[in-house]
Amino acid sequence: MNQRYTSAFAGFLLFILSQSLLAQTFRLSGEIQGTSQKPLDGAVVSLLNAKDSSFVKAAVTEANGQFELLNIKSAAYLLMVSNLGYQKYISKPFSVAQTDATLPAVVLVEENKSLAEVKVTGKKPFVETKIDRTVVNVDALIGNAGTNALEVLEKSPGIAVDQNGGIRLKGKSGVVVFVDDKPTYLSADDLANYLKSLPAGSVETIEIMPNPPAKYDAAGNAGVINIRLKKNVLKGFNGGVNLSYGQGVYRRTNNSLNFNYRINKLNFFSNASVNHNSTYQDLTIWRRYYQPTGEYTSAFTQNSYIQRNLGGNNLKVGVDFYASKKTTLGVVLNGFYNPSLVNVTNKAKVLNAANEVTSLVEAVSPTDRVWKNGSANFNFTYKFDSTGKELSTNADYIHYQSTSNQTLTNTLFDPQNKFVSQSVLFSSLPTTIDISTAKVDYTSPLKSGGKIETGVKTSFIKTGNVADFFDVLDGKRFPNYEFTNNFNYKENINASYVNYAREFKRLSVQAGLRFENTTIKGHQLGNKQTKDSTFIRKYNSFFPTFYARYRLDSADVHQVGFSFGRRIDRPNYQDMNPFSYPLDRFTYYGGNPFLQPTFSYNFELSHTFKNKITTTLQYSLAKNVISETNEQRGTIYYSRPGNFGQRISYGISVNGSLQPTKWWTLNLYTEYINNGFKATLYGQKLDDSRFYWAVIPTNQFQLSSTWSAELAGSYQSTFLLGQLLIYPIGSVRAGLSKKVWKNQGTIRLNVSDIFYTNQIKGDIRNIANASANWFSYLDSRVVTLSLTYRFNKGKTLNVRQTGGSESEKSRVRS
Repeated sequence: MNQRYTSAFAGFLLFILSQSLLAQTFRLSGEIQGTSQKPLDGAVVSLLNAKDSSFVKAAVTEANGQFELLNIKSAAYLLMVSNLGYQKYISKPFSVAQTDATLPAVVLVEENKSLAEVKVTGKKPFVETKIDRTVVNVDALIGNAGTNALEVLEKSPGIAVDQNGGIRLKGKSGVVVFVDDKPTYLSADDLANYLKSLPAGSVETIEIMPNPPAKYDAAGNAGVINIRLKKNVLKGFNGGVNLSYGQGVYRRTNNSLNFNYRINKLNFFSNASVNHNSTYQDLTIWRRYYQPTGEYTSAFTQNSYIQRNLGGNNLKVGVDFYASKKTTLGVVLNGFYNPSLVNVTNKAKVLNAANEVTSLVEAVSPTDRVWKNGSANFNFTYKFDSTGKELSTNADYIHYQSTSNQTLTNTLFDPQNKFVSQSVLFSSLPTTIDISTAKVDYTSPLKSGGKIETGVKTSFIKTGNVADFFDVLDGKRFPNYEFTNNFNYKENINASYVNYAREFKRLSVQAGLRFENTTIKGHQLGNKQTKDSTFIRKYNSFFPTFYARYRLDSADVHQVGFSFGRRIDRPNYQDMNPFSYPLDRFTYYGGNPFLQPTFSYNFELSHTFKNKITTTLQYSLAKNVISETNEQRGTIYYSRPGNFGQRISYGISVNGSLQPTKWWTLNLYTEYINNGFKATLYGQKLDDSRFYWAVIPTNQFQLSSTWSAELAGSYQSTFLLGQLLIYPIGSVRAGLSKKVWKNQGTIRLNVSDIFYTNQIKGDIRNIANASANWFSYLDSRVVTLSLTYRFNKGKTLNVRQTGGSESEKSRVRS
């Protein structure tokens, strides 16, 4: 990063720190007691404004019944306390004035057992907006029931998912996906398959961060999407079960179970799922070839029917040990076992300049793959005192292993469909990936009212990718050295960060600076036809972030916000492997050892009206954008990752929640964004930009206390993505929900893509002496029936976030 900008940012951060001395805040503490004046653990303490009873802050009591509220301003307040089995308590008005305060002990009164049951009818909103992220509550949508995590992302504001599982955020690719604050460490294909194996019923929230705080790794030039899985935090034995069955052309089922058991100082928790999803893709590709002077010479048409049978088995178990009031230790074990069988049948025609068929080709390619993972996290948290000073450490080890066997059989026929020849290519593609990370984070509230966070992290990644290809003749295998390769990759990233946050009377600010040192080494082992090749890269970078929100009036009718962040997008590990392999007789996929990391600068300016409608102006400049590139060599079509010189994205988005009537809530997201690309690809200049419009309306209807319904959809106009021009696409979905078993269970029925319009097509442009387009039918219309049942008994505990990995998983490819 330019030293002038770094110095300016550091100076600005020091200015913010100095301003924190101008406004004093204080600490409010106390104790909550129950029967026989025994301390109550897990009571919820809420601080309210005495003037209008509006919410200020909340805390949960510790095992000794004590609580504390930090960063309290001088004013008049009310204290509200609630706990299961006790009557709600509301204090008389009291004042906090120029000093820390300790309130007299509060003694709660037990509820009268003869009173009728009190029902809580509160409902989480679909979308919540915070200073540095947008939070989507997954269970708020009926349409999410019985689906998987990838389909949940498709319904979230600002997120688009293409037919290959590629994820875009506000029109930009290069998004890093986390699960429970840990990166998934997967390539786009493997990430899509993993998210398909993760039931929506196991997901609590989706956090969307175009500019993540400095605490997060800088990876992801378009931002970070963090998927938080459900974790029960209640005493006793509690949990939930989600079962579903869906039927499109093929069947699918997504089932999950989550529970926890808290006894004394131990809390055991688990999240498990078993799934099977069968889908298809009917893809047709047209390619036309020309002389350099422009004369049409030949064409190629191919239809591919791809049937995918994807299995998913996921398990997460963990334990927290509350050794003392100050010390907590935890262990979390994760793993998945995801088998898949993908059958591809290709039928192709080759035509001459007169559009006469010169040959016919049929290809059959079954791929049998097992993708499995195991990981362990060890975490430790120590609270120094009651002011909020805290030290946490995390250590992670993650191991991926994949086995993949594929047979590609090509059969050539003449124009009269008579057999000419046949070739068989067998491949075995084992992959191993080992990732080790460790980090230390320290948080300290300041006497002035702000908060400082700082930390360090190191990560080590090692991958081994073997690709053994064999030509099969008369049932015997002979090594094919054109495609066989062995690629090893090592990476080390060391990072440190500092982050400052402060709330003034109307102004909230957060500023951070992250430094990352990166060293990578790649080695492709040679064979009889290919020489050894190696590469080494080293670079250091600073990544500043800044957020500000200002309330223009005391009633929070109008708020304005600003955010800035510098990000990086490192190449997927396997994308740097200098090899190629055939997808079929006419299409090869290749790696690119010359890939450079993408650096981007992202700005957002927003206005929020009554905490319901947020309008955002965005601007993003990215250099060396990594995206798919396409090249034609003779009759072979090569697809490989490459660097686009520049991408500029700017536009406006609106995210709102309206309630036209008491029973009707409308959540509406829309964006109008221009994407522009500049690059020179294989001698062809690309300099193009285009606006697109997208809209996602979601209507929720509360028909009665137990019945609700949903009608939603999406539309996107023509979209430019590098060499790809994607035509308009949209869909409509509907759902119905019924609460049963005294509101502990819910039955949901939903239908996706009712009119079967979510079918993608587009053009591939800027190919020398060639043009191409495609159309794809997907198994998108699915009827799903799901059942959710929740059981719980206990008191709320504090949620602890664990996980030391922050970005490495998102770049694994096998």
